[in-house]
Amino acid sequence: MGIAFAKGHGTGNDFVVVPDLADRDDLTAEQVRAICDRQTGIGADGLLRVLHRDGHYFMDYRNADGSIAEMCGNGARVFVRYLIEEGLAAPGDLVIGTRGGDREVSAQASGDISVVMGVPTTPQLRAVPVVTVGDRSWNAVGVHIPNPHAVVFVDSLDEAGDLLAAPEVSPHDVFPDGVNVEFVVSIAEAHVAMRVFERGVGETLSCGTGACAVVWAARRQNGAAQAQTWIVDVPGGRLEVTERADGQVVLTGPAVIVTRGEIDLSAL
Repeated sequence: MGIAFAKGHGTGNDFVVVPDLADRDDLTAEQVRAICDRQTGIGADGLLRVLHRDGHYFMDYRNADGSIAEMCGNGARVFVRYLIEEGLAAPGDLVIGTRGGDREVSAQASGDISVVMGVPTTPQLRAVPVVTVGDRSWNAVGVHIPNPHAVVFVDSLDEAGDLLAAPEVSPHDVFPDGVNVEFVVSIAEAHVAMRVFERGVGETLSCGTGACAVVWAARRQNGAAQAQTWIVDVPGGRLEVTERADGQVVLTGPAVIVTRGEIDLSAL
């Protein structure tokens, strides 16, 4: 069975985009894994299925292992770039649906896309989460936006190691649905750099919800009266995160579609 696809990325976080406006071709977790496989499939950090529900477009996001996530900031920008290039939406302001709720989006003349990501929350944890890599451990800040994150402040990003395996997070039941782990260093005032291990994927070049969680935690590390807009450097580029007065966090960055084609699912 052949289905159309596009592939794009936001600061190196890459996605396969599959249009399914009639909601007829739901993909199994096994099919998503096969499509996202970097050796035998197209290769991507995740898959975005384009649906049309309740009067607007809905982003059905799956991690590379086929699991479902609430939201994806870089994916949302790629999703909107696809809508614009396909003539399904015009540049400017629009609303897209996600499992984390509806999201206001603005496609700017500069080419950047901004997504209102929601208000971060601190989960009710029975213990302070501890992240361990090798023989080193750090207390982490738990943040939901809406994906779960464990944010760790370190002196050097090298302390995260090779991130070929997921960092250990304890107590083991503190994030029952899994967690993204961010390692963060300060670069300058209102400027940080990060690496991330994403649940269901592995280390990625960027994570939009992770960047938002990092800025939220960093602002509170030394008092939230600091600058509202921060720069976040990720291995794949640079993002901008703004925490508005109403508590909403806005993620801004580039998104590009790099190729289109057709997937033969029977060959995967």
